Amino acid sequence: MPPVRATAPQRGPGDPDVPLSRRLREATLDLHVQVERSVFMRALLRGTLPRIGHLLLMRNLHALYAALEAGLQRIADDVRLAPFAQPALRREAALAADLHAVHGPRWRDELALTPAMADYVVHLQRLSQAGAQRLIAHAYVRYLGDLAGGQRLRAVVARAQALPPGQGLAFYDFGDAAEVAALARALRAALDALGRDRPVDDIVDEARAAFCRHDAVFAELADLVEAGLRATER
Repeated sequence: MPPVRATAPQRGPGDPDVPLSRRLREATLDLHVQVERSVFMRALLRGTLPRIGHLLLMRNLHALYAALEAGLQRIADDVRLAPFAQPALRREAALAADLHAVHGPRWRDELALTPAMADYVVHLQRLSQAGAQRLIAHAYVRYLGDLAGGQRLRAVVARAQALPPGQGLAFYDFGDAAEVAALARALRAALDALGRDRPVDDIVDEARAAFCRHDAVFAELADLVEAGLRATER
């Protein structure tokens, strides 16, 4: 009879020995798919989002990044958390430049925040005051998304919005392909190191909540776009 070989136990996303980057990816996969299938995101990915939708998206993302990056800056001196606050990742200034280029100098006053985004901003500010760890979940959702799917979106947005070369796309610019890959690797490595260091169930829970908040924002953006289009048809 051949010897019986022991098999390694199956590890799921809730197993603390699973790297945090994998836990986050697996724990949020269903919500990630749900968000990508939303009406607003389908239009963005297909290149059919009208200009006002693109502007409203950038305006709302600017508010998100302003709150997130202010909170992350508070942890920049913590060596374990500093990779999430590095200047190469920051998007607030890039979005402000894009909004100025595509809409004009009064974009803050003329483009609306959705109620869901206003609530999201308050939530991020509260997290920043209460402690930085849960903010990492929002950095994960945004930055790794920007470094992956966001890079594919760059060409779609440029074509769909007929943007002049070099204008309105600073948000998507993290450098060349090698720099983008290096930033993504560094973030995953920082997540995994964090997961070896301390309990991180709260980060996983918060990442799922972040996707739910994005879904709510995109639903409200879709409603705003539809209302705007109906108004122009009258």
